[in-house]
Amino acid sequence: MKNKFLFSIFSALFIISNAQAFELCGNIKQGEFVIGKAKDAKKVSLNGNDLLLSDDGYFLLGFGRDEKSTQKLSITTDEELNYSFDVGATKWDVQNIKGVPPRKVTPSDSDLAAIELERKVVRASLKGIKDNTAWLSGFIMPIEGRISGRFGGQRIMNNVPKNPHQGMDIAAKEGTPIKASADGEIVLAYHDLFYSGNVVVIDHGFGLQTIYAHMKEISVKEGQKVSQGDIIGTVGMTGRATGPHLHWGASLRNIRFNPQSLVDMEKNQLKCLKL
Repeated sequence: MKNKFLFSIFSALFIISNAQAFELCGNIKQGEFVIGKAKDAKKVSLNGNDLLLSDDGYFLLGFGRDEKSTQKLSITTDEELNYSFDVGATKWDVQNIKGVPPRKVTPSDSDLAAIELERKVVRASLKGIKDNTAWLSGFIMPIEGRISGRFGGQRIMNNVPKNPHQGMDIAAKEGTPIKASADGEIVLAYHDLFYSGNVVVIDHGFGLQTIYAHMKEISVKEGQKVSQGDIIGTVGMTGRATGPHLHWGASLRNIRFNPQSLVDMEKNQLKCLKL
């Protein structure tokens, strides 16, 4: 399956001539995920940070919501080649809301302690960079449903900017089975976090993880290997949720990006920047 996926993504993309061909495929914009290939590369780094390379020369890039425009890519084959490219700006949905009760804008001391615990737990699960290529299985939507919240959206409550939304909200009936969006390993299965409620994180290799929050039930445990489509739990409304839905997030080397771009990997195969 993995070889078929690779062929579908890159068979039409690389024209190898006497000159070296390097490409970045995907939407090179804020909040997006991009696959690169550097045939015969020995080392690839972005802004001075080394990236993992597959045996076939594939590497992964993720651009945050507020990513800086100019990026510097270094590719070493028999020599070091340096490139600069621009990350396009994305217009995010920002809502200014007045008259919100103060307790919903400014957390209490006890809430702050719970929030800090959540940050530590989730951040720890996103730090690992496993040298495997489970992500080559491709990605599917974890559930079907109405998109009730999009990545990057932000609310300004009583003139206080809140953190931008770091994932996609998919509304569905409570108890709806949630599927693993790709092959991987469960690195977090945690209950009763302040914001996320019951949450699962799957590691797909190369520093790429997907996040599943507000779950009613968790049916996997940490360290468990899962395949794309395996049931990992059910839709709920635990944590800070006003209705049943799945918060689905994605992170690459602790950079949050729009998970929709994972599902669009094959569709984006024609959007390539040649270096």
